[in-house]
Amino acid sequence: MVSSSGSPRVDAESDFMRARRHQVLSSLAARMRGDSDTTQSMSFDDVVSALGRRAEHYAGTKVIPLDAIVGSVDRMRDFDRRFRPTSTRSRQRWERLARASRTGEEIPPIDVYQVGDYYFVRDGHHRVSVARSMGLKVIEARVTAIDTFLRPVGIGGREDLERKHWRRIMLERVPFTGEARAAVAVDEPTDYGIIAETVEAWATRTMHAEGAYMDKKTMAERWYAEEFVPVLEMIEEAGVRGPDERPAAAYLRVAGERYRLIREHEWNAEIMEAVRGKSRRRR
Repeated sequence: MVSSSGSPRVDAESDFMRARRHQVLSSLAARMRGDSDTTQSMSFDDVVSALGRRAEHYAGTKVIPLDAIVGSVDRMRDFDRRFRPTSTRSRQRWERLARASRTGEEIPPIDVYQVGDYYFVRDGHHRVSVARSMGLKVIEARVTAIDTFLRPVGIGGREDLERKHWRRIMLERVPFTGEARAAVAVDEPTDYGIIAETVEAWATRTMHAEGAYMDKKTMAERWYAEEFVPVLEMIEEAGVRGPDERPAAAYLRVAGERYRLIREHEWNAEIMEAVRGKSRRRR
C-alpha cells in the first residue's frame, strides 16, 4: 500500500498524478527504444481473432493477479499495458475510486475474459488502474474463460499475434498434429501461408498420380512423413541449413531454390549439391 497523508482526497490526486507521470515516462522511454508496442494495452478481439475462438464458459468469481491483466475489450487507448491512464479524460472518476479504496469502501469485482494465463478487462478498467497504482497484487474478478484453437502462449505483441494468425490459418487448412505440428514452425508469419500452399500443391500432384482422393488429415500426415522428413534429412546431410534456421524455414528455402534450378519437384543428391552452391539467402 502506498503512503498516506491523512487526506484521502489529496492522496487520490497524488495517486493519479503519479500514475500519469509513470505512464508518460514509460511511453517516452519505449519510443526512444523503438519498442512502443510493449507498452500498449492489448486488444481482446485481436488476440482471440489470431488464436481462433472456439467456445466460452463462465468460470466464477476469483482472485486474479493484476500482473496477468494485459488488455481490454474496448478501452485500449485509455490505459497502457500496466493500466496507467494515458490521458486526464477520466481523472475525476479515477480519483473518486482511489478515495473509495483508501477509505475502505467496498469495491465490486471487475469483469474479465480469461485467455490462457492472460486476462482482458470487460468492465472495471479504472478499478484495475487504481489497484495497480496502490501497489496491490491481486483483484477480485468475475471470469469468463475463452477456449481457443491455438494455445494462448507467447502473445506479447502485435508481431506475435500476426504469427499466431497465420499459423492458425495454416493449421485450419493443413491439420498437423503431434510431432508434425511442433516441427512445422517458422519465424516469418507469412511463411505459414506458403507452407499451406506447398502441402496442398503436393497433395494435388499426389492425388493425380495415384488417382485417389485424400482428406485433409491424410494430406497432413503423408506430406510430413513422405516429403518433409525425408527432405529435411537430405538438407541436414548436405549441410545447407543455416545455424539459426528453423527446419521448416530451411525446407521452404531449399525447395524454392530447387524449383528455380530445375523447374521440377524431384529430390536427389545432385539437386542438393546444386543448392549447396547457391547463396543461403531466403527468397
